[in-house]
Amino acid sequence: MKYFLSVDYGGTNTKAIIFNENGDEIGVSSFHTMRKEIKSGYREVDLKETSEAIYDSIKKALKKSNLTGKDITAVACVGHGKGLYVLDKNRKEFINGILSTDGRAGELANKFENEIKKLWNKTRQHVFGVQSPVLLHWLKENEPQSYNNIGAILSAKDYVRFKLTGKVNQEYGDASGNHWINFETGTYDDEILEFFEIPEMKEALPPLVDYKEIVGGITKEVSEITGLLEGTPVAGGLFDIDACAIGSGVLDSSAFSVIAGTWNINTYPSKIPAGYESGQMNSYFPNRDFLVEESSPTSAGNLDIILKMLMSEEMSSLKETESVYTGLEVFLKDTTASYSKVIFLPFLYGSNTHTEAPSCFLGLTATTTKLEMIRSVYEGIVFSHKQHLDKLEKSLGKRPQVIRISGGGTNSKQWCQIFSDILNIPVETLQGSELGGLGGAIASQQAITGDSLEETVRKMVRIKDRYEPDQEEHKKYIKKYEVYQEILKSMDTTFRSLKKLNEEL
Repeated sequence: MKYFLSVDYGGTNTKAIIFNENGDEIGVSSFHTMRKEIKSGYREVDLKETSEAIYDSIKKALKKSNLTGKDITAVACVGHGKGLYVLDKNRKEFINGILSTDGRAGELANKFENEIKKLWNKTRQHVFGVQSPVLLHWLKENEPQSYNNIGAILSAKDYVRFKLTGKVNQEYGDASGNHWINFETGTYDDEILEFFEIPEMKEALPPLVDYKEIVGGITKEVSEITGLLEGTPVAGGLFDIDACAIGSGVLDSSAFSVIAGTWNINTYPSKIPAGYESGQMNSYFPNRDFLVEESSPTSAGNLDIILKMLMSEEMSSLKETESVYTGLEVFLKDTTASYSKVIFLPFLYGSNTHTEAPSCFLGLTATTTKLEMIRSVYEGIVFSHKQHLDKLEKSLGKRPQVIRISGGGTNSKQWCQIFSDILNIPVETLQGSELGGLGGAIASQQAITGDSLEETVRKMVRIKDRYEPDQEEHKKYIKKYEVYQEILKSMDTTFRSLKKLNEEL
């Protein structure tokens, strides 16, 4: 039996997961990604601290699996997209990593987005403030000493792979989603660097690698720390949206992949890229088709924060082996669309409508309970997903047959049913809870066997549960959704005024 290790580095949680060749989860060790908000909107990670926690997690995953490093056939890393991880000219860490929920460069992104049409045929990407080129421009303007010291630019999972192998590379999928790739040539392009006014970074862009390419082996140092065998092959790995799509068995547009994680990510693979007017993003899918994406930081990461605000006592009383979702399932069991009269805007990390829009609860009364508020968070997050999915359907010209869901939302059967009821589409979950990690294991197995993506997915991916929409619930949710949309439209001026007030105070 072959065993594969995936390191899944996310913006909320980071995990080391071991799978067997059939896709079964054998052991998992996880920790909360140690985010630092050094200033309002600046969300970073200490790279030394993160690396040490990842090594420890690998060690624990081996122990939980009753395996040793000799049993691991190959390793792949999966990571959050966008953000920025850099090394100096001596290949050493010198500044914190920047997460995909960072907010410092939003206004700068708007400046570039106003001009992006001239670059569209090459990059087929709109501009986000958390894309590497935008963050690099921000560093150039605000921290020139750090900018001038940069020797290598990496994505999140490319950094983790560097720590395991000592090799410095970018993988095509992540690079394409981070605005680095000219789709006409399939590689870097000087015009992209010139557009973002960072031509000095050309020499810092590392060689590109394929997701299933063996990039290097586990170093002696990492072997001694983790228990992995020195030289164990490490594959290129995957951008998390690619990993979750293939880990969900989504290989064509008949099914949409929905990630309810730190980010609200909704995708489908396509032979044809989305056009500029759609507002959608395109990146490389593992088979080099396009992955069409609608996303925003408006998903389960919001629930994580709200639970800390409203239920810190309940969360602190949980045993290490218990999930907060377990308790919520009990409390919310048998509740319906009529249970909560509150509307929640899931914009704690940013909005998918107005850049100025803050998060808020509307409809609170003296009798509103914490559980009604939590239920409204579940619903508000799905409403935000619906906004994105409606746009994808319009772009594709048809509805998907099914939604395959991954991320924190899959821990709650109640939430999966809410997704199905609001979207009015069947929702399926997969065997195992770590679909991003499974995507990494698929890459590892391909790297070793040479089998096709389709063959490997058939072998390793299995459906667990299916949720059919309840038409009566759907009717109620659509009424709520109409109010949700009305709130967003009517508060446009108020959002701007509130932002101005916050800046003045």
